[in-house]
Amino acid sequence: MNRARSFAIAGTPMLLLALSACGGGGSLYGSSNGSSSQSSPTATASGAGLSVRNTSLGPVLVNGQGMTLYMLTSDKPNQSLCDSTCLTYWPPAAALPKGSSPQGVTAQVGSTATTTGQKIVTVHGWPLYTYVEDHAPGDVTGEGVKSFGGVWYALSPSGQPVKSASSGSSGSSSSGYGGRY
Repeated sequence: MNRARSFAIAGTPMLLLALSACGGGGSLYGSSNGSSSQSSPTATASGAGLSVRNTSLGPVLVNGQGMTLYMLTSDKPNQSLCDSTCLTYWPPAAALPKGSSPQGVTAQVGSTATTTGQKIVTVHGWPLYTYVEDHAPGDVTGEGVKSFGGVWYALSPSGQPVKSASSGSSGSSSSGYGGRY
């Protein structure tokens, strides 16, 4: 009994070391600022809320956690065409609670459903999504990504696509997330 107990105590530091190496908010792809909100793609709806945040693109719409919101050019007004694979990399922005008043947003706000039936917030009818490669509030790595039949753009407080100089060019690269479409 005494020998088993000493093994369990001696093995505890190794177990803790092994467990700490396995998880805890790290990213498979790293993050330039050392923080990460997700370690793998997920289809969970992004935090409810809508406001404006200054980014390298200027002021853009963000969700309740400050994550940049994007629209897909192949969507149609009040109709999300992003399928379940697409939603894995571009999670839907959760519809706002009734009666909420988005801060600094001058665009018309509403909601619709995704192809999987989840409620998603819309701005001027365009469904909004976050991007799994945006690891910290204010990241805009989804800007100009070509995937899932269209191009992804952040939106201004008035609901207009924000097109950076590099996102509008023909040299814009596709992301590893859905770039095959």
